Amino acid sequence: MRLADLVDPELAETVDALGGFDLDADTATLPTLPPVELSAAVSRSDLVVPGEPDVTIRVHRPLGIAGALPCVVSMHSGGYVLGDSSLDDQLFDRWCRTLHVVGVSVDYRRAPTTTYPGPLMDCYTALRWVHGHAGEFGIDPDRIGLHGVGAGGGLAAALALVARDHREVPLAFQVLDSAMIDDRQETRSSRLEDLPVWSSRSTEYGWRAYLGDLYGTTDVPLYAAASRSTDLRRLPPAFVSVGALDGFHDENVDYATRLNHAGIPTELHVYPGTPHGYHLASESHVARQSVRDKIAWLRRRLRP
Repeated sequence: MRLADLVDPELAETVDALGGFDLDADTATLPTLPPVELSAAVSRSDLVVPGEPDVTIRVHRPLGIAGALPCVVSMHSGGYVLGDSSLDDQLFDRWCRTLHVVGVSVDYRRAPTTTYPGPLMDCYTALRWVHGHAGEFGIDPDRIGLHGVGAGGGLAAALALVARDHREVPLAFQVLDSAMIDDRQETRSSRLEDLPVWSSRSTEYGWRAYLGDLYGTTDVPLYAAASRSTDLRRLPPAFVSVGALDGFHDENVDYATRLNHAGIPTELHVYPGTPHGYHLASESHVARQSVRDKIAWLRRRLRP
């Protein structure tokens, strides 16, 4: 049986539409999504964070909500080579209104133009700046956490390790969705040839672009691929979710298991019949369930 035959019927149309996508191509771009009308109840502003180099962030804030709010710093998806901060617009349009959080999306530099550690350091520069300027933006510095999907999830997981070891920014949580966290591609799910939507070739292309000369060597640092870390203690509580038909399934389940073994409160969700990119079928049952699961978990973590 083909993996495509196991896809949730509600997702079949989206999977068919994305069937030809292959990151291992010079012309690869993210799928064009229909425009989404964003709420007037959320303000959005692009700011430049000073650094070496400067980093652009997009700040989302619910209007009319007073006090110091929790903050979610998000890294967008795109296999380390595609996308920008606008990919988080719809996410924060919902979360700002339902969770009363400040959302910050980092427009990190992308591979292959910028290889590791450049994109990760952009994210850390942004995180440190948000924490250091929390008072100016009505952010509670003790309730800052991370979020990421795909490569953004890989950056979020790595950023949690960096923040733990540098001890400059205390993190309250991490949300890792379909995270791209293991460059070795040694798991069964990562090596499947008929993965719907996001192929093993796309994963390899993304890692080669991100790691540059480090790819395929034994010198890949744990900050480059979080799955390589053997010490997951003292990390923030985690929410980990992934589709059962996602090439990143095995590495996400393994990471969640090891977080739990390290004493980190971790909630794991695996959605059956679901490939990478299922979020694009936003009206499907599984996509709506994923939204509900994240919001329910975050509500518990964000209580003062």
